[in-house]
Amino acid sequence: MTAADALPIDDRLGEIRRALAGHTRALLVAEPGAGKTTRVPLALLDEPWCRPGKLLLLEPRRVAARLAARYMAEQLGEPLGETVGYRVRGESRVGAATRLEVVTQGVLTRMLQDDPMLEGVSGIVFDEFHERSLEGDLGLALALDVQAGLREDLRLLVMSATLNTEALRPLMGKTAPLIDCPGRTFPVETRYRALNSRDDAATQQAAVVREALARDGGDVLVFLPGVAEIRRLARLLTEVSDEVVVLELHGRLKLEAQQRALRADPFGRRRVVLSTAIAESSVTVDGVRTVIDGGFERVPVFQPRTGLTRLATQRLNRASADQRRGRAGRQGPGVCYRLWAEEQPLPTHGEPEIEQADLSGLAFELARWGIKAPEQLAWVTAPPAAALAAGRELLQRLGVLDAEYGLTPLGRASARWPLHPRLAVLLERAAERNARPLACWLVALLEGRDGDDACDLAVSLARRPAGKTGGPAGQWYRDTSRLARLAGCSLDVDSLAPLGELLALAYPERVARCREPGCFKLANGGLALLDVAQPLAHAEALVAVELDGQARGARIYRAAAVSLERLEACFPESRRWRPRVVWSEAEGRLVGEEVRGLGELVLARRPLATLPTGAVHQALLAALRRRGYLALDTESEQLLGRMALMRRVLGEEWPDWSQAALLGTLDDWLAPQLGPGVLRLADIDRLPLARLLLDTLTWPQRQALDEETPMHLMVPSGSRIRLDYRGQEPILSVKLQELFGLAETPRLVRGRVPVVLHLLSPARRPLQVTRDLASFWRQGYFEVRKDMRGRYPKHPWPEDPWAAKATAGTKRQGR
Repeated sequence: MTAADALPIDDRLGEIRRALAGHTRALLVAEPGAGKTTRVPLALLDEPWCRPGKLLLLEPRRVAARLAARYMAEQLGEPLGETVGYRVRGESRVGAATRLEVVTQGVLTRMLQDDPMLEGVSGIVFDEFHERSLEGDLGLALALDVQAGLREDLRLLVMSATLNTEALRPLMGKTAPLIDCPGRTFPVETRYRALNSRDDAATQQAAVVREALARDGGDVLVFLPGVAEIRRLARLLTEVSDEVVVLELHGRLKLEAQQRALRADPFGRRRVVLSTAIAESSVTVDGVRTVIDGGFERVPVFQPRTGLTRLATQRLNRASADQRRGRAGRQGPGVCYRLWAEEQPLPTHGEPEIEQADLSGLAFELARWGIKAPEQLAWVTAPPAAALAAGRELLQRLGVLDAEYGLTPLGRASARWPLHPRLAVLLERAAERNARPLACWLVALLEGRDGDDACDLAVSLARRPAGKTGGPAGQWYRDTSRLARLAGCSLDVDSLAPLGELLALAYPERVARCREPGCFKLANGGLALLDVAQPLAHAEALVAVELDGQARGARIYRAAAVSLERLEACFPESRRWRPRVVWSEAEGRLVGEEVRGLGELVLARRPLATLPTGAVHQALLAALRRRGYLALDTESEQLLGRMALMRRVLGEEWPDWSQAALLGTLDDWLAPQLGPGVLRLADIDRLPLARLLLDTLTWPQRQALDEETPMHLMVPSGSRIRLDYRGQEPILSVKLQELFGLAETPRLVRGRVPVVLHLLSPARRPLQVTRDLASFWRQGYFEVRKDMRGRYPKHPWPEDPWAAKATAGTKRQGR
């Protein structure tokens, strides 16, 4: 290796080797340009603890995994699949001699689930961990569990350009070495070119590219959120110059095309590389001196319209923007054009995916791992309880989890499919209907990022390719073939008739019945709309696979028709009559009936002779939740304010009695108190809510609440004055003369919270507001005395308020 080939990480390789020789866990923070991705794994292969096993290098993206593996294989002078290989979903280039496998994070999860001992694996390197993908967080949690319980010798190295070491330290252990490595960057000038929202974005982006080519040297790297935006801009740049070549860089390209985008042009032409976020980290685009940042990124978030975690476009965060800017200074001084205004605020960091994603897939993996309580694992960020509960609820509805969150037989069978649980269930249950080939085509279509955009999935499936071809259709064919090999079936579809049933099994809450042409009632209670020009708009029932997520009148993007008879065959429970009582806003009363159906989707109904008390109360509670607030009297407002203060100061050992929390727990505290006479919302509004809430506390809690947040305070005059807890701070409104002789501000909640004193005139008009009574006596009192003694001559205004006797009356009355 020549001096020109040296990278900053080379000076730290010895330290990294020593760290992992003496410890099983380590952290590496290496700035962009340091060379950690390709240098560190190769340097560890010959360590004694690693032989004769192999290393796994985790990359967050398939593109980065392929390119990193290819680059390291070339450094060794070998083809892929010998010492270095890669494994991503649906593609593998590994052999018997492979000792370094570059894998994506989902692949690691499946490896751990299939073999928790990780036989033959000596260590795992988590690269670019700052991206905080859901699968990355899960993979680290499972790997730590394996290391703690099964493989004490397993090495774990977490590395990134920016690591939250405070969050990782407790997980990795205080003794885990932390290695820092500087990057190699040159100065980068930043120029802002805000886009006009009224004009075409691609046209404006093309203008900035032309400016950069004319004004600056070197190759140009343009960051755009997705493939559609890349291709739109590429069309506008096709004839920019004979001396300039426009290249794409994204995950759908073949490996050779991806590599071509990373290397200088063999004919010496300047390059414009249009890239997704894959060029933000892990890979270096050779020759780049100019970066043009479009300012948006695609991140995985839970999409209500699909029920799957998909990529959504959002404003870039500051950390990613800085990463992109740094790409212009990798090999020399550079320039970064930012396509937004300089004053545009950006989020500081991206949110961990675990905080914004659908967690049904995570819940499924935890069940496979045998975990019923997520706190049994060590997390950088624990799964949010509400999102995890929602994920588990979906899995129970699909039939893959039992009531104790363990796997059912269907769940264990579905585990063989490397898919979202919805689609795994679809494939598994397709065998019951002799429809596995159709299910393979359907799942590949739903998972595909490109393809037929017809609303009716039956139309899309009728256009499926007959054989190998190029473009999106070719990718659909290849993905279907992969699933068919795993299923052990052919690609020959006998009939599209089971289509609606298959989708209903995977999306039971998206089954919808037609109310009128183009308007459908969903099983989850919502409404979904379809253009009446669409043939599906007149179907008696359908399964709405993709919706736009609107709360009222969601637009349907993809669906398939299903007959009511077939729905009843799919869901036998829909044949059972059950009482249903609902609150009618229009009539202002409860309405009762017996219904058969699926969720909120009614297939048949008949009148109900009497209203069951339990159903009445549940209907009232549901109506109360929809209304969105509890009717509080002054006593209840005061109690909620007192409890909020206790919780704010003393922590979560005290219950959350906010309106939102109380509405979310009505079944726990209010439902048991509803008697047979409660038949309307007005009856609930008249209940003594303060007493009902106090009854949920233990006797020690009641005592502590009264001691720390008393309803009244005794002041020096002898008066018991009521405190007001309805705001953020407790307030005591009291005549100034009643506080003579009191040196310090009264304090509540173990002395931590000063009372806000509203000092009043003898006519109970406000004079002063203070949290520091001693300071008021020293400074503010004498100004008040000067103004007030002439206005209220019958009341005392002593020169020494500390020594004066407090009084609630005049000079003569005293007390």
